Amino acid sequence: MDILVLVLVLALAAANGANDVPKGVATLAGAGVAKVRTAIGWGTITTAVGCLVSLHFASKMTALFSKGIVSADPTPAFGAAVLIGTVAWVALATWRGLPVSTTHALTGALLGAGSLFASSAVQWSVLLKKVVEPLLLSVLIAWAISALLAVAARVALRRLAAARPPAQQEPEPVPGPGGGGATTATVTRTATEPRTEEETQPTGKLGAVGVAHWLTSGLTSFARGMNDAPKIVAIGSFALVSGMTPTRLLFAVTAVMAVGGLVVGSKVAGRLANDVIKMEHVEGFTANLTTAALVGLGAFQGLPMSTTHVSIGAISGTAGTDLSRIKKKTVRDFAIAWVVTPPFAAAVAALAYLALR
Repeated sequence: MDILVLVLVLALAAANGANDVPKGVATLAGAGVAKVRTAIGWGTITTAVGCLVSLHFASKMTALFSKGIVSADPTPAFGAAVLIGTVAWVALATWRGLPVSTTHALTGALLGAGSLFASSAVQWSVLLKKVVEPLLLSVLIAWAISALLAVAARVALRRLAAARPPAQQEPEPVPGPGGGGATTATVTRTATEPRTEEETQPTGKLGAVGVAHWLTSGLTSFARGMNDAPKIVAIGSFALVSGMTPTRLLFAVTAVMAVGGLVVGSKVAGRLANDVIKMEHVEGFTANLTTAALVGLGAFQGLPMSTTHVSIGAISGTAGTDLSRIKKKTVRDFAIAWVVTPPFAAAVAALAYLALR
């Protein structure tokens, strides 16, 4: 049974990497800053760093998912059932290109198997305070903060553009006589004419917004690694193979999570990048800044924030009050998947426990 638990832990790590690594870096692809594969590579590296750093900050999160939701001493059969329920849903959702929460799949699986394993040990009050409330509040807070930051950033960029000299001579190529080769003409642009963001960036260099976008996407992935790795290790610790310690298990989870993200992460990344909202460069930066702050805070406080819900709330928030920019069919599909996550994982986990006990 211990071997089965280890295999399932690594399977969950791979599925988690495939579904969650894209969430921190999808804005890079959505804003046209990087190709999907490049963004996934950056997300994988920064996620792995976050996973390893969680060694020093994971005690609260590990305690919640080891005995905080189901307080009875776990058995290998219980641990395996929880992992089967979680892996089944996260893998299915990833195959369908749906970004779902490993946190809430784990929670549903714990409840499904726990209701059969030790129903009196299920801590419903802890579940409400530590899981349900952060879920509902994080989506709303992420949307509001992201909307405010996006508006503030756009205003700042317009003011910077308006502060340029009243007139600037800019050589631009124009067609030559008869439509032949291009010649250079001088075009006068006044300060009242808006300038694109690309025009405000130094030629041949990555501007400040670009650097900030890369940094905040990396911070989002870093925070996600800190938030997710301890949960997976906590369940895997229910039955450790001889010679395997929680620290060694964390290293194994980190490595397999990276592989899952690199090999399978593009499908979810593509949907988040292109199917929620058409982002501008600065909007991707503000969405990532919001997600990194909230998920990082959750990791430090032992609150199992869902990177899925926070990141999509933040990405949607960049539209502000202009809801017409949001692709409603995509958001509807995501919302249905989120609602289905806990009961699906709970049902599979319960059936698995009945078969394994």
